[in-house]
Amino acid sequence: MILPALISTEPVVGIAIGLTIVAVIALIAPFFIKFVEHNLEVFFLIMGVIAVTISGLWSGDLVIEALKAPVMIGHLPVGIFQVVLIVGLLIYFFNYQFEKGITFLVKKLNIRVFIFLLILVLGLVSSVISVILAAVLLAEIVTILPLTRTERIRLVVVCSFSLGLGAVLTPLGEPLSTILVQKLAGAPYYAGFNWPFTHFARYIVPGVVACAIFGTFWVGRKKADAGEIQKEHIENIKSVIVRALKVFVFVAALVLLGEGLKPLVVWYFSKISAMVLYWVNIVSAMLDNATLTAIEINADMTLPQIISIIMGLLIAGGMLIPGNIPNIVAAGKLKISMREWAVIGIPIGLVLMVLYFLVLLPLDV
Repeated sequence: MILPALISTEPVVGIAIGLTIVAVIALIAPFFIKFVEHNLEVFFLIMGVIAVTISGLWSGDLVIEALKAPVMIGHLPVGIFQVVLIVGLLIYFFNYQFEKGITFLVKKLNIRVFIFLLILVLGLVSSVISVILAAVLLAEIVTILPLTRTERIRLVVVCSFSLGLGAVLTPLGEPLSTILVQKLAGAPYYAGFNWPFTHFARYIVPGVVACAIFGTFWVGRKKADAGEIQKEHIENIKSVIVRALKVFVFVAALVLLGEGLKPLVVWYFSKISAMVLYWVNIVSAMLDNATLTAIEINADMTLPQIISIIMGLLIAGGMLIPGNIPNIVAAGKLKISMREWAVIGIPIGLVLMVLYFLVLLPLDV
């Protein structure tokens, strides 16, 4: 991660304009250009390369970081690429047993109860098993459920919001929570493993439960016929490998894009008050929220300020495909387009943003 200290303290107009144009293109192009819509990984990689070039932040460390991000979590030699690949291959080879088990549970519980438990349990355990594994399980399970494509997309989006919220509860869940604990490890917070749970559970757990209840009543009203289920569920080894490679490219691309756009964040975001930043952090719908956390959070902030900033990042991350790891994994598996995701994700995200804003507003920020 490029340190803000390496970025000019004063805004450079030409660079700021160039990066703003890149950000706008990255945001709107997937909605209007078919090639971009169907090749998001390549598009975001190109945008990332352009952003880093405009910022002048190219370095060997950045290239290494972009290549390491998909295959490592901290210093552990495991990442989203390996999880997507290995779990995908396991489910491919043990497809019959996995499908039989999920089908049995659906029949035993009925589809509505199963959806409630799926959203609730994956959301709450994502901070323990990691949001990556939870996202892969979500993507694989959804393809088995007897739902139409529209219902599946709805379920994936709602559950991704749940995963994005729940993963922050421990440093094991996602990079954002890891960085948060690292940034606040010293005085006055002395953050440790339990710090995120202690301070965020009261906001996160009700949000996960609300997502589960909403999904129960909104998803599963229309079942798919056998042909539709079979069409989306069939995979081969090549498609599993290609999907993992696409996830690799997507994650690497988001690292480059996030680092390339970092001057805008350093120059402008750091000067905004916490509750305004809560809304400005909607940009995490297309940027890495871990990068934004690293820049925006510091130990001089009050606890309410920290909570409001992090909650804004977590909620906005569910609005678009690039915003969070579950979105990327599930969208790749079900071939969900940016437009399909946005139609559902943006309204849900905005409602959650408003509700949480009203909850957080009384805090002294």
